[in-house]
Amino acid sequence: MATIKAQAQAQAQVQAVPGAGLDFSKMPGHWVLAQMGKRVLRPGGLEITHRMLECLQITRQDDVVEFAPGLGVTARKVLAKSPATYTGLERDETAAAMVQGYLKGATQRCVIGRGEDTGLPGESASVLFGEALLTMQTPASKQRIVAEAFRVLRPGGRYAIHEIALTPDTLSDATKAEIAADLQASIRVGARPLTQREWRDMLQEAGFEIHTSLLAPMALLEPKRMLQDEGVRGLARIAANLLRNPAARARVLNMRQTFRKHARHMSAIALVAVKPAE
Repeated sequence: MATIKAQAQAQAQVQAVPGAGLDFSKMPGHWVLAQMGKRVLRPGGLEITHRMLECLQITRQDDVVEFAPGLGVTARKVLAKSPATYTGLERDETAAAMVQGYLKGATQRCVIGRGEDTGLPGESASVLFGEALLTMQTPASKQRIVAEAFRVLRPGGRYAIHEIALTPDTLSDATKAEIAADLQASIRVGARPLTQREWRDMLQEAGFEIHTSLLAPMALLEPKRMLQDEGVRGLARIAANLLRNPAARARVLNMRQTFRKHARHMSAIALVAVKPAE
């Protein structure tokens, strides 16, 4: 009886996150990982997220906006700092509902929306950030999202991104295209990472001043990183779910193979920038 109950609880946990009911062979890679129990879905893991938040220096006076909070891992860390307000903007309704479950009171909310056109008032936020969002967008969408971040932030406001970066900056266009094609085939999302210089240039062209650049290996599915991010229990949960789901296991192994194939040309990057004061 205990075993049956444990299996039922595990299955309920798998179904509670985005992607439930979709074919594992076609599901976006980040939701495959979420279905298997992975909670940290950022390129540089919790290490880069923690360092990014330290640089943002969120206080009780800040009005914080997060683009694409996903499963809400970073949102919970931000909420622990008790900002004046928190607004998450999430396009996936299931993910938005998960994040809303963490929120309390009228000053905290997660709404359905897109970073390109938030509907938020101009100059309404003092801190804005997004992780693992821009990499998955077309060049035009990247620019629109960054421009929207600039519009929503007040002068002096802080903006941070956490994405996949290609290296070195002199990487050939042919190699960039190969990496993008392999990522898209593996994760079933139109991934288009930029070089470190291209990420910096994009923010600066939108009007931001870059204050901090953070780098880490892109080791999302490597055992050491997974242990750091998920802990022993979390890693065991993921392993057990993968053993029970051959289709999901095949997808995860394929993603890891792709990441390893291009490991010397991929890293995680976080940039912390400021909208100049008027």
